[in-house]
Amino acid sequence: MKRIRVVVAFLAFLSSSLDCFSQDSKFYIFLCLGQSNMEGNAKFEPIDTLVDPRFQVLEAVDCPALKRTKGSWYPAVPPLARCKTGLTPADYFGRTLIENLPKDVKVGVINVAVGGCKIELFDKDNYQSYVSSAPNWLQNTVKEYDGNPYGRLVEMAKLAQKKGVIKGILLHQGESNTNDATWPGKVKNVYNNLLNDLNLQSGSVPLLAGEVVHADQGGICASMNKIIATLPEVIPNSYVISSSGCEDTTDNLHFSAAGYRELGKRYGLKMLSLLGYKLK
Repeated sequence: MKRIRVVVAFLAFLSSSLDCFSQDSKFYIFLCLGQSNMEGNAKFEPIDTLVDPRFQVLEAVDCPALKRTKGSWYPAVPPLARCKTGLTPADYFGRTLIENLPKDVKVGVINVAVGGCKIELFDKDNYQSYVSSAPNWLQNTVKEYDGNPYGRLVEMAKLAQKKGVIKGILLHQGESNTNDATWPGKVKNVYNNLLNDLNLQSGSVPLLAGEVVHADQGGICASMNKIIATLPEVIPNSYVISSSGCEDTTDNLHFSAAGYRELGKRYGLKMLSLLGYKLK
């Protein structure tokens, strides 16, 4: 019996060791979450489909028409969220990193976002009460994540950790919480839950939060940017990405393709500086 226990312990050790060896320290993983501007509202153009294979996306839902399956890695050709979404800040975030990182470093993103949602959707303990009272169209989107977008993000992140290292979290959300002064605390709760559920340390996983469409573009939710600006007071390792000058569409709520490209680049430049890389 003792010999059997020793063999079982050795096999368990060997299994965990193999998992460690399979993890690539030069595969940088980033979690992306939010509402419509993170899932991608603008149609992508031919130029946006040209991507370095070092930039990858971990598909969070099954997309038969795209020949993608949940939980598999693919070149980060848009859409990066669900099957019929558009261009997002994550697209040019990844491209900016790849252009400036050493050639032996890869970048992977996981994008779980739901248009029109409040930050409450990502509250792991209370999301069900929020979803139950949400409009049917939002509930239908949530169903694509088996009813729990936060749970799907964590599921995919754990899968990604077998291949690479989570280096940061990108958030673009706030329009549906406009003028909610408690928003920063709610974001902190989501951030802390992700750290705990994924065994991450806050000091090594910064949170980058983008502003909503800026007042200089006539953003109808621009007042939310004053609240977003206070996030670093609540989460020390968080940073606000300016949307000033980022082109939007006629609804003054969503960015245009050009706006997403610029905003994504700004996310990328900030992350590069946090990772300690000098721009080329």
